[in-house]
Amino acid sequence: MARMPSAERRRQLTEAAIRVMARDGVGSATTRSICAEAGVSLSVFHYCFDSKQALLESVIVAITEHGITVAREAIRPRATLRETIRAGFQAYWDHVAANPGEHMLTYELTQYALRRPGFEHLARRQYELYSDTYTELIEQLRLLMPFELRVPVHVLARYLAAMTDGLTLNHLVLGDAAVSAAILDMITDHVAGLTDTAADTAERDGDRPPAQEYAGPPLSV
Repeated sequence: MARMPSAERRRQLTEAAIRVMARDGVGSATTRSICAEAGVSLSVFHYCFDSKQALLESVIVAITEHGITVAREAIRPRATLRETIRAGFQAYWDHVAANPGEHMLTYELTQYALRRPGFEHLARRQYELYSDTYTELIEQLRLLMPFELRVPVHVLARYLAAMTDGLTLNHLVLGDAAVSAAILDMITDHVAGLTDTAADTAERDGDRPPAQEYAGPPLSV
């Protein structure tokens, strides 16, 4: 077996665990099956991960990073802020469509963690990571196309995490790509409506009627 840095070996085992869990389920994924998938010995596994909790946390972080990477790359300035936001959502949604088993696994991981004493913090970590991810994307977007938000960033981030999480599960159960796309359009419109760009401000200022000169009697001092 070729030697490789421990961080790279951890990534190799994490990706193998994702494949095994997506195929067989979290409860059926054993260290032996994960090692067989990765082509490494059990000793390598135990060198990289000191517990199943550590492995599951690595899996949660990696799966989230898979989705965030495509969205991050898709967020580049378009003609309008709305188009840019929609492109980010579409990149994420393309990942959902191409990797349904991986996204299904995220919900199984949540339930698995919540039902096992001592693992509950992993579910909390998972959903905190979702919100942190959207916070990062919002700040990235503000650097590319400056705008002001009418709500706090952390509130919008949690809203977006809740919306996409719910829509993803709904799509995995019911399908119907056309309805899912229409819902993404609605979310996009809502988010765009919570922003103020420089152009928005200028347009509002331009719509204001000019100040009228006072034509009444002299004002007393």
